[in-house]
Amino acid sequence: MPSPKTLRVLLIRHGQTPTTGQILPGRAPGLHLSEQGHAQAEAVAQRLTGVKLGGLYVSPLERARETAAPTEAASGLTATIEPALLECDFGDWTGERLSALAKLKQWRIVQSAPSTFRFPGGESFVELQTRMIGLLERLRQAHPSAVVACFSHADPIKALLTHAMGAHLDHFQRVDVGTGSISVIDWPAGAAPIVRAVNSTHGPLP
Repeated sequence: MPSPKTLRVLLIRHGQTPTTGQILPGRAPGLHLSEQGHAQAEAVAQRLTGVKLGGLYVSPLERARETAAPTEAASGLTATIEPALLECDFGDWTGERLSALAKLKQWRIVQSAPSTFRFPGGESFVELQTRMIGLLERLRQAHPSAVVACFSHADPIKALLTHAMGAHLDHFQRVDVGTGSISVIDWPAGAAPIVRAVNSTHGPLP
């Protein structure tokens, strides 16, 4: 557990959905957890048993809210809807099949130089990372010595982890964040953020 005067942020990716790994769902409404996704949500709540949570924050999208629900029930806390935790705005690519997108020339930029890319009609990776960094700063002000859980999506979590590691945004795709996983960032007072865990899916947290 973190030492006194340390913010600990648990970054939890939503559970699996029926289209995970096939479609780029983005911010389109109406996508819910699959049976496995609900099991992952329950597993997250079990892993957090015994962790004294100072706050819960969740993306407005259904799949994230459904993932947070078991932890809300177990902790007795009500999650705050936090727009900064939203999935990246994929613009015109929203709802497209990943297999089709992978054939586009722009997809190579997404993989190799994301800091230079903006989704057509949507958000840039720089904007995505900036809003996540801003959220981390706000959480530090609100919870300087607490543990907070944030239920979000792969790309926002990866963008914040990359920043906390002190890595360039172009290394963003080197970070893997699976469904139902927990990543941990500690931010001690007067020091830089420390990444304690990435893509953890079982066992005790550090």
